Amino acid sequence: MTAERLDRVVLRPIRAHHAFEACVEQLAIAIRLGIYPPGSMLPPERDLAELLAVSRATLREAISALRSAGVVRTRRGRGGGTEVLDAAPATGRRGLGAIIGRVEDLRDALEFRAIVEPGAAGLAAARCARDEFSSDDRAALTAALDAVDRAPDEAIHRRADSILHLTVARLSGSTRLITAVTDAQDDLHTMLQAIPVLPRNIKHSSTQHRAIVAAIFAGNESRANRVMHQHCSDTAALLRGLLG
Repeated sequence: MTAERLDRVVLRPIRAHHAFEACVEQLAIAIRLGIYPPGSMLPPERDLAELLAVSRATLREAISALRSAGVVRTRRGRGGGTEVLDAAPATGRRGLGAIIGRVEDLRDALEFRAIVEPGAAGLAAARCARDEFSSDDRAALTAALDAVDRAPDEAIHRRADSILHLTVARLSGSTRLITAVTDAQDDLHTMLQAIPVLPRNIKHSSTQHRAIVAAIFAGNESRANRVMHQHCSDTAALLRGLLG
């Protein structure tokens, strides 16, 4: 898989009967995970409608719903479009409401993540070993890692962290793995919003991120898989400890 914008591999054609709801969900996930960060503009309606395989009328209704929820705003006139707003994350106890009644489901999501993300990292390393990475692929992974390390605050760090994991998934070359990792990251985001930011955990995470990327660039499939699995396991242990 050649280098592509993440939205072109994360947003997938909607085949459900309820296209409006599915459209809102996919756009909200893309915004939440930082694919469209605060201050950025959503792609033109024509492009989004094509990516999601929905009519422009359905897309406009979905964007209207996001606008009503305070997620985006629409600028009129020359140079206008739909801008993503900067919503402060609900961390700590304020984020607990999102997980009430979902504890078992989210625990299962952690187990799921521990399978799919190491697999994605291993496949990415194998592709690199076969010299299937383009210069753009290498640059994208390096930039994603740097963005996590340079993140100036909690909200930007969490979005950058998601983008790094989604970039690894994209570089696996597997469309199904991209979908699986997107779902896993969305559930992870929900859980992380319910706990305080822990600087020590962020430092440890950053060390693991660098080791994962180094293993991928070295083409070491087993090490990339192993380090990603440890990374997922450590995060799961933290969440289980804090959320019960």
